[in-house]
Amino acid sequence: MASVTSLSASVQQHLATALTAALPEAGSADPLLRRSDRADYQANGILALAKKAKANPRELAAQVVSRVVTGEVIEDIEVSGPGFLNITLTDKAIVENLAARYADADRLGVPFAENPGTTVVDYAQPNVAKEMHVGHLRSAVIGDAVVQLLEFTGESVVRRHHIGDWGTQFGMLIQYLDEHPHELDHKNSRVSGEEAMSNLDRLYKTARRLFDSDEEFKTRARRRVVDLQAGDPHTLATWQKFVDESKIYFFSVFEKLDMEVRDPDIVGESGYNDMLAETCRLLEESGVAVRSEGALCVFFDDVKGPDGNPTPLIVQKSDGGYGYAATDLSAIRDRVFNLKANTLVYVVDARQSLHFRMVFETARRAGWLGDDVTAHQLAFGTVLGKDGKPFKTREGGTVKLEDLLDEAVQRATAVVREKAGKVGLTEQEIEENGRYVGVGAVKYADLSTSAVRDYKFDLDQMVSLNGDTSVYLQYAYARIQSILRKAGEARPAAHPELALAPAERMLGLHLDQFGETVLEVAAAYEPHKLASYLYQLASLLTTFYDQCQVLSPDNPPEVVENRLFLVDLTARTLHRGMGLLGIRTPERL
Repeated sequence: MASVTSLSASVQQHLATALTAALPEAGSADPLLRRSDRADYQANGILALAKKAKANPRELAAQVVSRVVTGEVIEDIEVSGPGFLNITLTDKAIVENLAARYADADRLGVPFAENPGTTVVDYAQPNVAKEMHVGHLRSAVIGDAVVQLLEFTGESVVRRHHIGDWGTQFGMLIQYLDEHPHELDHKNSRVSGEEAMSNLDRLYKTARRLFDSDEEFKTRARRRVVDLQAGDPHTLATWQKFVDESKIYFFSVFEKLDMEVRDPDIVGESGYNDMLAETCRLLEESGVAVRSEGALCVFFDDVKGPDGNPTPLIVQKSDGGYGYAATDLSAIRDRVFNLKANTLVYVVDARQSLHFRMVFETARRAGWLGDDVTAHQLAFGTVLGKDGKPFKTREGGTVKLEDLLDEAVQRATAVVREKAGKVGLTEQEIEENGRYVGVGAVKYADLSTSAVRDYKFDLDQMVSLNGDTSVYLQYAYARIQSILRKAGEARPAAHPELALAPAERMLGLHLDQFGETVLEVAAAYEPHKLASYLYQLASLLTTFYDQCQVLSPDNPPEVVENRLFLVDLTARTLHRGMGLLGIRTPERL
């Protein structure tokens, strides 16, 4: 289906044409159109134009009004205040535009982005042999939503999970497993994520105790790091066991999060090993990096330590070892030159902002990030407890991601079960919906907050049926499905000839903004604005229900059909929008 031009874009075009006729020197001026409480839209751009042209704003506004073509799209346009324009659309234009969206079942008339390219999104970065905790939640959830949004707008997206699978701690783990070869053995062939993690956790703790207490073991473990970095086959084979065991666990957590993570997308720190020496050589030869006290460093005028001295980005340590910077810079080279990416997006904790600023600037100086490639850190804030402090267990430890998801699903299942009798849900449906509602609640709480802000993790609020929660949106969707089932012979059908009630107009105008919202949200990597749009949509639906009965026997058939059409398009928009945020919409709740 062809994309549908939004009503606001049509109005914008009408106004721009009238503006050019009234004031030719204005060129393609922006009328600054926005939704308004006084009319359907208000245009505020004439004030600035009049000032520039040294004209009277009210007179210029009147000239523009006299040149606007009314009838098909614009019903009425009037000058307000010092030169604002209040614009009312025809009911017919609203319904016809929505009908065009309705006919495009898959995309709802949402256009593709104008110049799609290739974006690498680096997100969901757990560490091998370590449990995922609440800190991993935001990177996974925000990253997944950004991937879905970009792909929907036509961007070619390469997903990358830059897992922590390299470093000195692996010497300790590999040496211990070599000396205790059966520690990762399984009781049966089908291993659960829980079993995999408990094996790894037990082994890690035991190896750590030995490393801290036994000097000879410590020496053997350090030698193992050298073997690993040199690519010794036996050492690499043992290391691979840790990676494979960890992946069983990662996949089980991502499955609970209702997120697709594919094995080829997991390219950890180890994936760039072969590039590290060359990355350092290129930086040193070009003069971007210099030797300082034996280490290879990049300096910045505006980055200084507490003592006032410059704080460098250390690419290679004085002992010849490589830090995170070498890996991150090698990953940029790979993503730009091998994957041919135009855009790199890193969904990483805001506390790493300085590191990434320095890495991006180094890559720019080296010529790896040119004018045609942009790198962007989508920084996110911290998950807080109800007390406003970083979210911890009662004992003060970090909260395991699996435990948190399990509890969310338990709470949500209880909420679903309470209502299940009214709609006759089976036990299987209660459990399935409990999963969708629980995981949806966790994702939505995260995504409805601007990424860079901290947010409070409050499960009671998240699974509440009231307020800005995913459960409220899921119930709005399920309620529409219930109405459509009860409609009997009546079918959704658009009737452009009908006059719309105020609540129908408000709902219709908001539905028409879906396409523009999706494109804006994808371009700016701001899923919270899509969450806000969907919450507003569900709120307008509630007002519509209160004021316009859908299946009233007193309504003529065409009014029933038109209202069914409006609620069905609302359901499709909720379903599509929630899907882009990675949240399911159950048919019955």
